[in-house]
Amino acid sequence: MGEVKHILLAKFKDEISQEQIDHLIKGYANLVNHVEPMKSFRWGKDVSIENLHQGFTHVFESTFETTEGIATYISHPAHVEFANGFLAVLDKVLVIDYKPIVVDP
Repeated sequence: MGEVKHILLAKFKDEISQEQIDHLIKGYANLVNHVEPMKSFRWGKDVSIENLHQGFTHVFESTFETTEGIATYISHPAHVEFANGFLAVLDKVLVIDYKPIVVDP
């Protein structure tokens, strides 16, 4: 079946402080400890020189073993509670789930 990646692109509202963003990122990362199907979490800020980010500034990547695991994560009370606060401070958000495909050279 292979792993499934859950990608969230975000742009925080202008009035949200860096301290608030840091706190939210720690909360997002902590979901790994509460939602069993969530296997890993990584994040980063846009560093592209192409200027094609369309305003998105942050990327969050979670790894799951199955699409059913993502469904469990989405409805898990810890995620629901976190997401309600997280989404409220975003100006823009985009979510994509995909199964990575390895291409042989």
